[in-house]
Amino acid sequence: MSDVISVTELNDRIKLLIDNSPELHLLRVRGEISNFKSHGSGHLYFSVKDENAVIRCVMFRSSAYKLKFLPENGMKVLLSGSVSVYVKDGSYQLYVTDMEPDGIGALYVAFEQLKQRLDAEGLFNPAHKKPLPITPKTVGVVTSPTGAAVRDIINVTGRRFPMAKILLFPALVQGDGAAESIVSGIRFFNEHRSADVIIVGRGGGSIEDLWAFNDERLAREIYASEIPVISAVGHETDFTIADFVADVRAATPSAAAELAVPDATSLMSGFIAEYLAMRASVEKKIRIFKEAVQSIFNRGIRSQSERYYNERKMRTLMLEQAINSSRERLLSVKKAQLSEYSARLSALNPMSVLARGYSVTVDKNGESIADVDKVGIGDNVGVILQNGELFAKITDKKRNV
Repeated sequence: MSDVISVTELNDRIKLLIDNSPELHLLRVRGEISNFKSHGSGHLYFSVKDENAVIRCVMFRSSAYKLKFLPENGMKVLLSGSVSVYVKDGSYQLYVTDMEPDGIGALYVAFEQLKQRLDAEGLFNPAHKKPLPITPKTVGVVTSPTGAAVRDIINVTGRRFPMAKILLFPALVQGDGAAESIVSGIRFFNEHRSADVIIVGRGGGSIEDLWAFNDERLAREIYASEIPVISAVGHETDFTIADFVADVRAATPSAAAELAVPDATSLMSGFIAEYLAMRASVEKKIRIFKEAVQSIFNRGIRSQSERYYNERKMRTLMLEQAINSSRERLLSVKKAQLSEYSARLSALNPMSVLARGYSVTVDKNGESIADVDKVGIGDNVGVILQNGELFAKITDKKRNV
């Protein structure tokens, strides 16, 4: 007859048998989640079932925090883990180390869950979106300082509206810490009020590459921004949470720059057209009033009542003076605006600098040289003057201390 053992000893033996069975380790189990509970400690407790059976599961915090999505009842999943026994109540359960949605990517599920939640909170509401400034003085850019996105933004802005200043906040746009880095950039511009509009973006990539722009903290920072935010993430077919919550979404960083600043040439043409139209309108009103006075005179009003005529004539003269005064004020304002933009555009013309006796030195590729260390003894360089170009060879050089 065998020895009598306690219940605890029995459960310990069963646990030992199961733990020493290789076929019950590193399992992959497919099923549907039910009875899901997220404990305050970070552990997840749930069951997984199919048509005929159910098994209890636990996923400890050390594994659960790695999940990109929130498990839900009814969700079909693929679980990785091992079977063991919980000695206290003698039940066996699956200890889960990894979980992924069955048939669809975990990142996509996380994206849809966050999108639905933020939409329900009103973060995508068009009524909250702020209009972009017409002529921003400073464009804040939050992106990688070495990526193609910042070069595209600089090139497009310089071509369309060279009067605007670009202020770059260098940020990580991919990998660990990227979301926090982008949040810091938006917060910087808002705290210092150092930009009139903010462009947040990067080039295209996979959903993993763009994941920082699906971060909930970034979405809430964009929503809270007092400065209008343009989201310029990826190519035309890529959408992120940042795109939905931003004030304006651009398909590419280049398109974002076109939205952020106006075209200076078109703007100047518009000012001139507005000035001419206003001048023509004022002159037309003056002509109409003059014709009205002449008509009154021709109908014999003067012979009927000299006093009536004089009163009307005085009123007409006063109206004419008021119109002339208004016209002069409007014309003066428009002339001042035109002069300001013309002066700013002229100051940016490199030929104006060369005309004052300065020159630009370029290397063999035509790139301007701003650092003495960029050339060596014996290198050929070009010197661009106002009326031509000189070609020289470096025989000596000296760095200013």
